[in-house]
Amino acid sequence: MEDKKNGLELELTPETAEGVYSNLAVISHSSSEFIVDFARIMPGVKKAPIKSRIILTPEHAKRLLFALQDNMAKYEAQYGKINLAGRQQGGTATPFAN
Repeated sequence: MEDKKNGLELELTPETAEGVYSNLAVISHSSSEFIVDFARIMPGVKKAPIKSRIILTPEHAKRLLFALQDNMAKYEAQYGKINLAGRQQGGTATPFAN
């Protein structure tokens, strides 16, 4: 896979291409980094194992934010607005909370 803009060739192994399903992200930060833990929670289960951890500089975290906003706008323009039942902008959403 090649990033035309930067001329960088990205390698995607078959194992990585399978991906990891996550339905919860927990974000924490310090002055020098953002840590995003991706977990999978299941109904009736008290533990949510972290499946992946990504550590970013604040600059890269902001670039990721802008890229997600851009892609979300494109997605909603093509497929329609995504409504989060009972949720306002920001904060976190736990899908199986009581």
